[in-house]
Amino acid sequence: MGEISTKKKFELANDGELRNWQGRKEWFFNRDNTDHYEDYYDGPYKEQEVWQKRTLEGLIKKDKRVKTLLEFGCGTTRFTRWWDEIGIDATGGDISPFMLAQGRQLFSGDLVLADSHYMPFKDHTFDALAFVTTFEYYKNPVQVIREAVRVGKYGIIFGMMNRNTPKLVRRKVQQAVGRNNYYVTAKFYTPKSLKSLIAEAIPDRDYTIEWNVTGLPKWFPKQQWHVPYGDFFGFHVKLNDV
Repeated sequence: MGEISTKKKFELANDGELRNWQGRKEWFFNRDNTDHYEDYYDGPYKEQEVWQKRTLEGLIKKDKRVKTLLEFGCGTTRFTRWWDEIGIDATGGDISPFMLAQGRQLFSGDLVLADSHYMPFKDHTFDALAFVTTFEYYKNPVQVIREAVRVGKYGIIFGMMNRNTPKLVRRKVQQAVGRNNYYVTAKFYTPKSLKSLIAEAIPDRDYTIEWNVTGLPKWFPKQQWHVPYGDFFGFHVKLNDV
């Protein structure tokens, strides 16, 4: 694999802070955003996080082969710490030194600073790969999926911001005006569109897909269902040919 020019991948802002990746400004290279990331989960997002974790656990635990996991885009290790809590030995990877600096203070396991398009691991180093609200930011998602199934022997678990949500209009407005920095460069998927992307990335592999949706209104009688509408969905690609 050829070397990638650092100058082409990254740029420095006028204040010397690393900001640009993939040819655009990303929120996770801005300390005004990364320094408050954990506060977001501890505040208004806390109840949603509970159901997100239940959804992901219900999917990944069905594959008894998964004992180790690499979470890419692990950020401050919010979910990386939780994988350990449910009995999966987790390692974290992220492209942002600012996020990992916080994660280093919160997580005792291994962390790596790297680009998910070029994972610095041998084939089948881990049993599975995880992406939790980070896959939405990749400009070449097909390449990332191929890297994930190379490094993760038994498959991939995704936690995704769902495009099929009543909040989509609000998200799009926030993207357009730059009001919510977390959404400016995000691309939102649905279970159907992610399934199509998987088929494009690994057409010759034998796999099974399961998914569930959460992020439903508090007043709704269910908080998790197998209908493609809601703010968040868990999506598990189980590889059967290994």
